[in-house]
Amino acid sequence: MEEITGLGLEKSLIYIRNLEKCPPSYLNDPGRKDFFEIVWLQNEFPLHAIKEEEKPTRGDWIYLIPPYRVHQLNKAGKNGILLSFKRDFLDEEDKEFYLDIFKIFNIQGEFSCLPLTSENAVELDKIYQLLEEEYKEQSNSFLILKALLKVFLLKLIRIKEHVFTTQDVNQKRVYEFMMLLEENYQLERNADFYAGKSGLSAKRLNQILKDKLDKTGTQLIHDRIILEAKRQIIHSENTLKEIAYNLNFTDRSYFSRFFKKQTGLSPEDFQKQAKSHIESRFNTLVE
Repeated sequence: MEEITGLGLEKSLIYIRNLEKCPPSYLNDPGRKDFFEIVWLQNEFPLHAIKEEEKPTRGDWIYLIPPYRVHQLNKAGKNGILLSFKRDFLDEEDKEFYLDIFKIFNIQGEFSCLPLTSENAVELDKIYQLLEEEYKEQSNSFLILKALLKVFLLKLIRIKEHVFTTQDVNQKRVYEFMMLLEENYQLERNADFYAGKSGLSAKRLNQILKDKLDKTGTQLIHDRIILEAKRQIIHSENTLKEIAYNLNFTDRSYFSRFFKKQTGLSPEDFQKQAKSHIESRFNTLVE
């Protein structure tokens, strides 16, 4: 059985650190790509860009970063905590919970940001303290850690759903679209499919998405395909032809044209650029 909290990430299933004390060895560890990361900034400004009309304020922000992400968030010197765990730490038999985890970590692509109210921060902190306490025990229990992590994640799922669904009705429709997209993007690439599933006309769905996300349904579908393509190009050992097949393209040349149209780079050029970025060990979020 794998170590629960080994020194190297390759042998660990879960990794918890104060952000200020997160060692370079973690940031540069190649095994990091296999981990889901929860970055909880506490009384800090957000790391991502916000709308021009909004002024950034200090607060608690949760960043949910999925495995095999293309780039990283610059967290150096920030006040907060890092909670990372491998897919193996989840209970795959609980299909509904497992799917919910993938949804909340992937709904916005490279990362998902969740602002916390003071009440939510207090509730989460109670669970986190128990998790951290068990983690630091010399003879920590796999079952206790797994159970506490599940409670923490279930609380996050509830908070995230509340953030999306307590807003106006159109925000709920955006949420529903993103859920449908996550489940179907590899096979369904026509916005009409998602509009039909949502009980809307394609025109109305696009109006809502443009208003809330400043993108059409087709653009969001293409973004999701490109994100997956980037992840596979960087982190899998598949050839470009195999990646094109995995993403349901009829041939590699069609995939290459699609990729270049969306990104301005050929898959080969992106692969070289990404390799250079990783080797330089920048810890930044790059679009």
